[in-house]
Amino acid sequence: MRFTTTFAVAPLLLASTVLASFDGNLNYKSPSKRHPWLGIDQPKVVKRATTDHHDASALNFTHGVASGDPYSDSVVLWTRVAPTFQASNSNATVSDTQPLYYHGNISSTNPICVNYKVTEAKDVSGDVIAEGTAYTTSDVDYTVKVIAEGLDAFTTYYYQFSVCDSNKTSPIGRTKTLPNADDDIDGSVGLAVYSCSNYPFGFFNAYGGPVRKDSVDYVLHLGDYIYEYNEGDYGWGYSIDRTPLPNKGSGFEITSLYDYRTRIAQYRTDQDLADSHRYFPWIQVWDDHEVADNTWKAGASYMNNTEDSFIQFGNVSFDQRKANAVRAYFEWMPLRQVDMDDNLRIWRDFSIGSLLDLVMLDTRQYDRDITDLYWNTDYVHAISDEQSRSLMGSRQENWFYKKLSESQERGAAWRVIGNQIVFSRLNESVAYGSENPLNYDAWDGYLANKNRTLKHLYENEINNTIFLAGDSHANWVSDLVWLDEHSYDPSTGAGSIGVEFAGTAVTSPSPFGANITIGAANNISTALVDANRELQWSETFYRGYYELHLNYSTATAQYYGYPDIKTRNGHEISLANFTVYADENKLARNPKVAGGVANDGYLRGGKITQLSK
Repeated sequence: MRFTTTFAVAPLLLASTVLASFDGNLNYKSPSKRHPWLGIDQPKVVKRATTDHHDASALNFTHGVASGDPYSDSVVLWTRVAPTFQASNSNATVSDTQPLYYHGNISSTNPICVNYKVTEAKDVSGDVIAEGTAYTTSDVDYTVKVIAEGLDAFTTYYYQFSVCDSNKTSPIGRTKTLPNADDDIDGSVGLAVYSCSNYPFGFFNAYGGPVRKDSVDYVLHLGDYIYEYNEGDYGWGYSIDRTPLPNKGSGFEITSLYDYRTRIAQYRTDQDLADSHRYFPWIQVWDDHEVADNTWKAGASYMNNTEDSFIQFGNVSFDQRKANAVRAYFEWMPLRQVDMDDNLRIWRDFSIGSLLDLVMLDTRQYDRDITDLYWNTDYVHAISDEQSRSLMGSRQENWFYKKLSESQERGAAWRVIGNQIVFSRLNESVAYGSENPLNYDAWDGYLANKNRTLKHLYENEINNTIFLAGDSHANWVSDLVWLDEHSYDPSTGAGSIGVEFAGTAVTSPSPFGANITIGAANNISTALVDANRELQWSETFYRGYYELHLNYSTATAQYYGYPDIKTRNGHEISLANFTVYADENKLARNPKVAGGVANDGYLRGGKITQLSK
């Protein structure tokens, strides 16, 4: 099959044709073509554009390639082609007559022409399945995001970009489409699950694990892809040569469009992250730090829309800061904008054959009611069970319940929920000694929303539901239970309606201290499991990731940790493996969870081998 989409620019084209040429790059529409204050005022870009030929020798593919948001017949492809590694400070909403700055002989008036092609050959020399042309300028930080269409379902493809009329090419990327929604799948589907990569805290070795093993089909990222802090706040950036950019001194937080572009660009220089993007299609959502710490719909931990906050953050409102962060994120990430009338929507779903439906939520940025901002913990504790409180806003919440029911009705074997924060109850008073033992920045701070979710699962008998979570910088595995309404036996799992697999960070430090020892961490894990009936395993020392492999009879989670993240290396260890059998809605006991053995942390009623010693 051959599918071609071409947007060609020739000398003296009419303005309407030039406008069409820019439509080939999704970043001139995303995150919202209908809301120019958030995205790009495309007519202004076209008004400034010339048909001058660019000099290919001045251009480079500065950050490799990436793919994401696969469908059964298409996938998003991404690259950046620019005259410099430096991020652009250009913003088309500022000026409609002159470029804001020049990079050598390339200015924002010179549209850079890029071709792409997709084949089934590893060296991209075979028959071209899809191809096209797109344009970029400094207005979108020289990024290119296109949709390769006309692809076959559940098929591996290879793709490459090239500068038009030249021999300059990008690295070759690999991607994979989803199965058709009604297709049965032979074998299994593998997902690598990540969260919380903090640049100054270490190398992103975990991203390279599935690349080295070639062990999964797709990557799921649950957020905190970047952090907004500066190097002076924490981390070992100076000692390992990983100080965040832009660097404006201790205590600084990024706020401008240029800041967020620069920070994402720097993170993408980590080789293991770049390799993961090049080898696997990503499905991702943001958490809070893509904008700021503990965000909610009207502010964040240290920032709101008051006059004092406006002055403190350099005359930038929270709304403008959020718009800057969102725009940079959409420019740099290989994801689709699923609703052009909703300029902040990132929640969406994917049907992966008849095997599973993947629902990706936004429990942080979209329409979340006020959260724990450190100074208001007692207040949030007092209102945590108010019926009106929502993590997601009514629109997303009702959509979520509808998707769960539709998935059950269509007969998908599994329902996998990708969300940012831990769903299961976590009484952490034994670790922190706090008078407010729960984390009110997680689902425990929105008990009515949590109970509505559990009620929908139980009353509609929605089976085989697996929640995935990140954010907490620790590993947690729990049965999914409604303790206040249903009986539950921790030894057998009877009464559970599903399971939750929550993962540690790629590099962000343990919640119990960056320099905590294995022994101290395991003691805390023991106390936590003892204090939470549904919690079956806790591990709080390692940085890493987990893989989820699903077939029609089982779902298996494999947890991996990295003993050393201060150097780039591939030395990973297996921490624990867990199995869920279809229609049992609980962690498998054989006779104990995980067969009664884990390599670190604390397993309820099990043995810890501590192979890491």
